[in-house]
Amino acid sequence: MSDVSQVLEQARSIARLIAAHGGRALIVGGYVRDRLLGRPSEDLDIEVFGIPEERLGALLSTLGRVEAVGQAFAVYKLGNIDISLPRRESKAGRGHKGFIVTGDPSMTPEEAARRRDFTINAISWDPQTDEYIDPMKGRADLERGILRVVDPATFGDDSLRVLRALQLAARFELTVDAATKEICRRVALDDLPAERLWGEFEKLLLRANQPSIGFVLARELGITSSLLPEMHALIDCPQEPDWHPEGDVWIHTLMVIDRAREANGDLDRGRLATIMLGAVCHDFGKPATTATIDGRIRSLGHEEAGVEPTTRFLDRLNVHTFDGFDVRTQVLGLTAHHLKPGAFYKVRNELGDGAFRRLAQKVDLELLARLARADCLGRTGAFDCSAMDWFLDRARALGVEHKAPAPLLMGRHLLALGMPPGPRMGEVLKEVYELQLDGTVTTVEEALAEGRKRT
Repeated sequence: MSDVSQVLEQARSIARLIAAHGGRALIVGGYVRDRLLGRPSEDLDIEVFGIPEERLGALLSTLGRVEAVGQAFAVYKLGNIDISLPRRESKAGRGHKGFIVTGDPSMTPEEAARRRDFTINAISWDPQTDEYIDPMKGRADLERGILRVVDPATFGDDSLRVLRALQLAARFELTVDAATKEICRRVALDDLPAERLWGEFEKLLLRANQPSIGFVLARELGITSSLLPEMHALIDCPQEPDWHPEGDVWIHTLMVIDRAREANGDLDRGRLATIMLGAVCHDFGKPATTATIDGRIRSLGHEEAGVEPTTRFLDRLNVHTFDGFDVRTQVLGLTAHHLKPGAFYKVRNELGDGAFRRLAQKVDLELLARLARADCLGRTGAFDCSAMDWFLDRARALGVEHKAPAPLLMGRHLLALGMPPGPRMGEVLKEVYELQLDGTVTTVEEALAEGRKRT
C-alpha cells in the first residue's frame, strides 16, 4: 500500500471512530483540493464536528500514538494527519499572531468553511460517504481555473494570504479574479516575519512548474516594490539585444527561473532551493552596473555587484541552511560566479586545472553549471549552451564538482617535522595547498617534501 493510500485509510478509520460516537470527521483544505485535481498529497487535515475537545484526544488515542500540538487550541497529530475542531477566530491585533482562536465543535461545516482563505481551499470531503461539502463554490472555481477569496471582509486579517495567492496561482496555474486582486492590493504586508515570507516563496519556487506566474502576479499586486525591491529594480533595466532579445532583466530573470525549475526536479530540497534562489538573484547586480559603452549595453562587474543585494534579499527571507545544506553560502557563490562556466569555456585550451579547483572553494560547480545553463536558456532566440556541459564534465573529471580537494598536508604533519605551532605553520599549509590546487603536488609524500623544504 502506498503512503498516500495508508494516510487515506487512516483518515477513514478516524472518520468511522468519530461517527460511532455521534460526531462527523471531514477532510479539509489542501488535500481535498489536490484530490479534485488528481494530485497526490500525503499531508492531511481533519476537522471534527460534534465531539467536545475534552473527549477528542481520548478517542483518538484508541487508534494509536497521539501528539497534542498547537498553542491557541488543541490540534492532535496522528501519524501524518492533523485533527482539530473547527475554530472561530477574532482579530485582536496586527500580525499572524494577533488572533483569538477557540475550537467550537458546534459549528457547521458551512460556518467552518467561511474562515478559509480561498474558495478552492474551502471544500471539505467526507471519506466515509464520498460527499463534498462546498458552500463557497470552490469546485466550480477549480474547474474554471479561478482563485477567489472566501470572505472579503476578513481576508486581510492575515496578510500572509496575499503571498499565498502568489504560490497558489503559480502552482495550479490559476487566474486571480479582479475583486480578489483589488483586495490583495489593499492588504498591508509589513507585519510578516521572515520565516513566513520564506514559507510561501519556497512553495512558489519549489512546487510550481512555472514560478514566473507568481512573480508576474506579485508585480501586478505591488508586492515586488514593497517586499522584493531587489527584484523590482530589474524591471526596465535594459540588456544588449544581441544577447538578450527577450527584453529587460526582469523578463530574462523570470525566464531563467522557469528554466531552472524545469530542469532541476532531481535535486533535494536544499540544492533545489539553492538553484531557484540563484536564478532569482543572479542578475541583482545589473541595475547598478548597466551602462551603454561604445554603443553597446554592458553590465560590467555585475556578478560581484550582485552579492550585496542578494545578501539583503536572503536576510529578508531569513535563508541560511536547509536540511544541513548551506543554501546561503551557495546562493552568494552562484551570484558572484554565474558567468564563470562560459568564461572558462572561451579560454578552455589555455585554462589549467587549478582554476577549477580554486573555483570549487567558492561554490558547488555542479550547481553553478546548472544555473549557468538556465541562464543561457532563459532567453529568446537560439544560443549555444554546450559550454555548461563542458564545464561540468571537466569538473567531474577532476573530482571537484561539489567541493575543492581536501588538503594533503595537515598541521600534524608539520608538527611531526618539527615546526612549532604559529603563523608560519599556517603560511606553509597555504603555500603547499596552492601547489596542490595547481597540480604540482598530488600525493601526501610530495606534500610532505614541500613542507620539509619550508621548515
